[in-house]
Amino acid sequence: MANSGFIFDIKRFEVHDGPGIRTTVFFKGCPLRCWWCHNPEGMYFSESVMYFEYKCIGCRTCVNVCPLDAISFDFGKHHIDRLKCSSCGICCESCPSGALTCIGRAVTVDELMTEIQKDVLLYDNSEGGVTFSGGEPLVQYEFLTDILKECRKLDIHTALDTSGYAPEDVFARVAENVDIFLYDLKLADNPSHIIYTGVSNEPIKKNLKMLADSGRGGDVILRFPVIPGITDTQENVEGLAEFISTLDGIKEIDLLPFHDITEKYTRLGMKYNMSAQTAPSEEKLEYIKKRFEQLGLYVKL
Repeated sequence: MANSGFIFDIKRFEVHDGPGIRTTVFFKGCPLRCWWCHNPEGMYFSESVMYFEYKCIGCRTCVNVCPLDAISFDFGKHHIDRLKCSSCGICCESCPSGALTCIGRAVTVDELMTEIQKDVLLYDNSEGGVTFSGGEPLVQYEFLTDILKECRKLDIHTALDTSGYAPEDVFARVAENVDIFLYDLKLADNPSHIIYTGVSNEPIKKNLKMLADSGRGGDVILRFPVIPGITDTQENVEGLAEFISTLDGIKEIDLLPFHDITEKYTRLGMKYNMSAQTAPSEEKLEYIKKRFEQLGLYVKL
């Protein structure tokens, strides 16, 4: 049993993370490094320091308190040496304007359940529940399993927003306690998947096939990030369509169009590979929608 875990956000009144009104809990840590990741603050298990330039008043308090001399003002411009920074959080605690913010905190099972239960009336009235996202929640599978079991005791509906990337035994153990899965499918070709996400898609496909073969295909909503020039190619769409056609019971796929979030990466001091990309065209989205509808799937944007 894991008594505590590491999260970076809790969002309430969410309506795109499963049925009804939901509370979405974002877990820290992810084994994937997707070029287009919309939650880069969830990639690493440690705290992440974000710098909001528009809030900075140039007081240099952070420079004076940093024990590792990782912060400086070069020609009046704030700079964090990310190689030196240990994310200790001292600068964030000392910043008078909130320009520096630490993302990530430890929570116990009891603490998180207290937060989740604040929205029980919303769940009851909307047939909603709690969604676990990230990062990749499966990285903290013991903590995730404990939380899922507590939710089940209280009859709180659960959804797992996942890449599906985990050892088969770990995935099976977690899946027993999940009501529905929001399951990402990105690239059909394994070499391409490795290039753009950093990992193989073989465990992802294997775990999804295991769900479908066990009769739980109806509990799966597929999610497809539409990334121009990468996932939206005819070759990839056809490859995914071929794979999906082998899965029993799956009825829905959600299309998630790319949008640029360069600013978030800048605030984290991270490189953003997708800065030159634009949103997919309406024509491209319509083509993908019709192709997946040919499989008998309900397709939602």
